[in-house]
Amino acid sequence: MRYRWSLVIVMLVTVVDAVITVSTPLFLKGIIDDGIIPGKMSVVVTMALLVTGLALLNIVAIYAQTWFSGRVGQGLIFDLRTKVFAHVQRQPLAFFTRTQTGSLVSRLNTDVVGAERAVSTLLTQSLSTVLTLVLVLGTMFYLSWPITLVALVLIPIFFLPGKIIAARLERLARTGMQTDAELGSTMNERFNVSGAMLVKLYGRPDEEAADFSSRAAKVRDIAISMAVHGRLLFILVTLLTTITTAMVYGFGGWFVIDGDLQLGTLVAMVGLLMMLYAPINQLTNIQVDVMTALVSFDRVFEVLDLDPIISERPDARPLPAPEPDDGIAPPVEFDRVAFRYPAAGDVSLSSLEAVPSRKPESGENALVLGEVTFHAPAGRLTALVGPSGAGKTTITHLVPRLYDATSGTVRIGGHDVRELTLDSLRRMVGVVTQDAHLFHDTIRANLLYARPDATEAEIVEACEAARIWPTIAQLPEGLDTVVGDRGYRMSGGEKQRLALARLLLKSPPIVVLDEATAHLDSESELAIQRALRTALAGRTSLVIAHRLSTILDADQILVIDQGRIRERGTHDELLAAGGLYAELYRTQFAQQRDLDAEPAERGVAKSGNRALG
Repeated sequence: MRYRWSLVIVMLVTVVDAVITVSTPLFLKGIIDDGIIPGKMSVVVTMALLVTGLALLNIVAIYAQTWFSGRVGQGLIFDLRTKVFAHVQRQPLAFFTRTQTGSLVSRLNTDVVGAERAVSTLLTQSLSTVLTLVLVLGTMFYLSWPITLVALVLIPIFFLPGKIIAARLERLARTGMQTDAELGSTMNERFNVSGAMLVKLYGRPDEEAADFSSRAAKVRDIAISMAVHGRLLFILVTLLTTITTAMVYGFGGWFVIDGDLQLGTLVAMVGLLMMLYAPINQLTNIQVDVMTALVSFDRVFEVLDLDPIISERPDARPLPAPEPDDGIAPPVEFDRVAFRYPAAGDVSLSSLEAVPSRKPESGENALVLGEVTFHAPAGRLTALVGPSGAGKTTITHLVPRLYDATSGTVRIGGHDVRELTLDSLRRMVGVVTQDAHLFHDTIRANLLYARPDATEAEIVEACEAARIWPTIAQLPEGLDTVVGDRGYRMSGGEKQRLALARLLLKSPPIVVLDEATAHLDSESELAIQRALRTALAGRTSLVIAHRLSTILDADQILVIDQGRIRERGTHDELLAAGGLYAELYRTQFAQQRDLDAEPAERGVAKSGNRALG
């Protein structure tokens, strides 16, 4: 155990602290009975110096206890937080499509800290409290067992309020954590660029403020209720302590008057009584704190107990990389592949979703792909075309195992992707999505994410190939320019070309382009197409094309419709067949002719207006 010796030191100094705490009233008894009453000044001075020395020693013990318990507690936070983060990173893509980001972040922040508090409380306060309680009771029985029995009569009453209030606080804590996580999610969604833009464009700032106020009010009300219940416990305990102290003074004073008890012993008993009820009060509070903090433990381990549905087999083997000399990339093969998206309960937690589903979603069990079979030849370009929602992107997600096929087999180089290690698979496959994501960092950092050991020359070469280097070179800070949240300081076309540069820097044998030129103008698209011809040479490529003009030279075109391959062949073969591809091609070019004609028509209209004028 990493923190074994720190825990040993915490326990030792806790024992020292408890012994010093209990011994102080005994020295006070000695000052009164053996010093003040007999008039022995030397005893008073000696005892006072001993009390002072013990106080100084106690300060050192408390400091050591705080330092080492803090080391253990913060170490546990670090271990738990990094474990949860790593576990979440292993979750499948479906997990993130359902999970509310703010709720997930709350598990790594608020709940992890709460879980650490439960551990720290059990380690330090519990040990100290129990030890102090045992020593105090033993000392009180030694000094006067009748008064001790009087003091113990009311002890059971201390635990009754704590038990009732602890149960209530546990329910409030669970509700409060969930509500607080939802509030954090609201801020997370509204404070990013996309959310802020949507609020402004639809003129909803007042409604958003009102909704936020309503959610914040729930958090406030729960916090007030928790504070009131906590204070109520303190008031009840204080009342019982006062009543018990009065009883001890009454019985003790009677014994002193009758000569059955020394005055110093009574004073020591009262001091010990305060020390007795302090740990009992702490035990009651510990009960409340632990039950509240265990809610955090439950919420953290709820995430850790969620097994990712995409995982490596114990006997997984790495995908062999192609030899640099032969330059042959592995082929991709789909063999009777069917796919349906996993159910919510298999990939997510209802507590992490903004609006958890109460019944199965209408399309949750529907097949998205059915019996898809094709062979993407090694080093060749295979294009996927078809209507929106046909299943093209889903097909590309199965190649790097963002999802697993429901049935059938996806192979790379003849190897079932489910039998390969995830690291080797994703090193071999490079993907550029339609909505290219950039981290809030510099251009350089975003590019190096693909290959951290890339040199400056290699970065520039990739940027030049992606036709983005002239833009970067004109920026005042060049590659060190910060792209902003999700890359919003860059235009759509610039983000897409940076994503292509990142792909070229990775230089994978298999390339997946999902509408990679969707955000580019015609001139930029033409430049990118020229770059891609060189970049994709010798690589196995799967390209989803919205603009059919970009895949005219594809070695193979697959027409996807309703999750099935309806047609396959080259551009000329599919045009000649006169099927769905020919229809899509004619429709797209008709739209393009209309767009090209609009400027001319506007020019004629303007000329006519000028003539009429």
